[in-house]
Amino acid sequence: MSAHSFRRDVLTRPVFAWARKALPTMSDTEREALEAGDVWWDGDLFTGNPDWSKLLGTPVAVLTPEEAAFLSGPADQLCRMLDDWRINWELRDLPPEIWNFLKAHRFFGMIIPKEYGGLGFSAFAHSEVIRKLSSRSIACAVTVMVPNSLGPGELLLRFGTKEQREHWLPRLADSREIPCFGLTSPEAGSDAASMIDQGVVCRSVVDGKDTLGIRLNWHKRYITLGPIATVLGLAFKLYDPDHLLGQEEELGITVALVPTDTPGVEIGRRHLPSLQAFQNGPNQGHDVFIPLGNIIGGPERAGQGWKMLMTALAAGRGISLPSLSAAGAAFAAYTTGAYARLREQFHIPIGEFEGIQEPLARIAATAYLLDAARRLTCAALDQGHHPAVIAAILKSQATERMRVVVNDAMDVHGGKGVIDGPLNYLGNIYRAIPVGITVEGANILTRNLMVFGQGAIRCHPYLLEEMMALSEKDREKGLERFDRAFWKHVGHSLCTLLRAGFRNWTGGRFAPAPLAGAATGYYRQLGRYSAAFALLTDMALLTLGGALKRKEMLSARLGDILSELYLLSAILKRWQDEGRQDSDLCLVAYAVESGYETIETRLDQVLANLPNRFVAAFARLVVLPLGRERRGPSDSLRQRCARLLLEPSETRDRLTAGVFLEGGDDGIGRLVRAFTLVTQAGDIARRLRHAHVRDRHIARQQNLITDAEDRQLEEMEKAVAAVVAVDDFAAADIASVTPMLHR
Repeated sequence: MSAHSFRRDVLTRPVFAWARKALPTMSDTEREALEAGDVWWDGDLFTGNPDWSKLLGTPVAVLTPEEAAFLSGPADQLCRMLDDWRINWELRDLPPEIWNFLKAHRFFGMIIPKEYGGLGFSAFAHSEVIRKLSSRSIACAVTVMVPNSLGPGELLLRFGTKEQREHWLPRLADSREIPCFGLTSPEAGSDAASMIDQGVVCRSVVDGKDTLGIRLNWHKRYITLGPIATVLGLAFKLYDPDHLLGQEEELGITVALVPTDTPGVEIGRRHLPSLQAFQNGPNQGHDVFIPLGNIIGGPERAGQGWKMLMTALAAGRGISLPSLSAAGAAFAAYTTGAYARLREQFHIPIGEFEGIQEPLARIAATAYLLDAARRLTCAALDQGHHPAVIAAILKSQATERMRVVVNDAMDVHGGKGVIDGPLNYLGNIYRAIPVGITVEGANILTRNLMVFGQGAIRCHPYLLEEMMALSEKDREKGLERFDRAFWKHVGHSLCTLLRAGFRNWTGGRFAPAPLAGAATGYYRQLGRYSAAFALLTDMALLTLGGALKRKEMLSARLGDILSELYLLSAILKRWQDEGRQDSDLCLVAYAVESGYETIETRLDQVLANLPNRFVAAFARLVVLPLGRERRGPSDSLRQRCARLLLEPSETRDRLTAGVFLEGGDDGIGRLVRAFTLVTQAGDIARRLRHAHVRDRHIARQQNLITDAEDRQLEEMEKAVAAVVAVDDFAAADIASVTPMLHR
């Protein structure tokens, strides 16, 4: 007997038999989700020994001249046309001139190649457009977002037949067709497999001809653009009881195109998501007949809908909502810093209070981090990757962190952010937050089940291969396949144990790192934590096996560690790509220190709750030998970050680049003007404070300021008063803007 045969038959076979029994049943939707997209930097993080040259060698996402011209041309022009108060409270819709502008400039065709009449933009350009529009109007941004994300366009590009692409894509690009996609139903939200929307393969006479097609019945809800769509991408379960296509009766989830003027389709009613005015609503179909050729990709794609959706979502989920979230954080950074600089209490700017500096620092660092992660993910997408796990990380983390910083912004603004009206530039973003948290995979589900649950299988170097071997119908073939993967896994685990032990007992000082100046040590620490994460992953899988799938709190904490590792990698990549700006380093340090604290907290929580206490004690000795050492950013670091938002600087400009901050006499226009005047008069104001003079008239009488300075201060005071002012209405006017809410 050869050594290989001995290992396989004597050592591996009992493990193989045990694992086949322990392996939980994998549903078709789970399998298809795992097969969707691909693995990129997340795979390196799972090895416990990331290759930093791979990260730093990723080309920086850049705009082409044509894309840059679109952003400074039609995108800026559109932003100047938008009046968010009128859209949300008066019209409850985009006005006709905005719809016409969007269609004329092909905003709905950004992802469609030029050969089909679209703009053919990169993922980064797509993201930049959404980011800019989001800083001006959530309703407009979401309206543009949906046709360029999960919808018929993306699905047709990836899976459509030649005839389907040639017919539909030009019509989508020039907005002759307005698309939407129907997935969610009352019975099936996150659990798509439970949908009862169905189609039955049958024959029907259409235009006098016997036609093979599908008879559809469905009820969908929460469908953006649904009330006005002309073509509906529909997900449903397909059945073939008469075996018109083959021997199978239950073909599975399928996606097809349904023109909304087809008899039996009901659209038009609207939802009002968190008082946001973008078009969103339910739709239904009763005995709707479509030709079999309406299946996206043709009849051969019948039953492949879930895999198609997950593949498309791997790209769209990494662009749309992260771009909106990054815009929200950058907008909060600009507005909150400016307001904290010009708003005074107790005769000093509120930004000088440490209680205000704490949220200001968090806002600034989060804005830097989210844009770093957005750019890195766009760079990966533009290189041809479709990292499903990273897209899930980014969507959930970006929207959650946007929630934190917008709450911070509201706290700093106080009553200014609470009183609604045309002068309130924060209230609508605040109301829109639950929409981002909920759509494209609710964050609770994403955190508890997807990030680590999908990531552990998909990104681990050997686990997916082992699972595929265990599910082989040919037992001997499966054993041979499992034997190869299993012993590689064993070797990997032993190396990870030694690596994690060495790096954690030496404080990460000897972990590999590129020569990155002041950031070199940060790479070493991430290498340390990556090794700890990889070890803990293997130990959790070893001790819990298939039961880990049901330990959602453990899975969520491990997912948090993976998320932090990715986000902090993006931070370091951005700082390197932007030329290692010394003035930005405090933002890097804040984000890194905060991330370290989260990682160690989650490591500690996993170890405290791992059911096998012996393994938990051993793992704690390896990965947290000195316990939790990180306590987050210091107070002095928080103060340095906060001050970046209080004065004009190149760092502040980098934080808010690409955000639309122009305005006339609306709230943001007044804020921009007042901040400019306040910072220009900063030296004069400080001179008066040192002289203990508060009134500029007295200062002029005492010759502390010149006539020109007096006029400058007067202009500044008027501008500040205009910002501090809030809206008020006649009672009749209040009633006139809310009649819909009382129906």
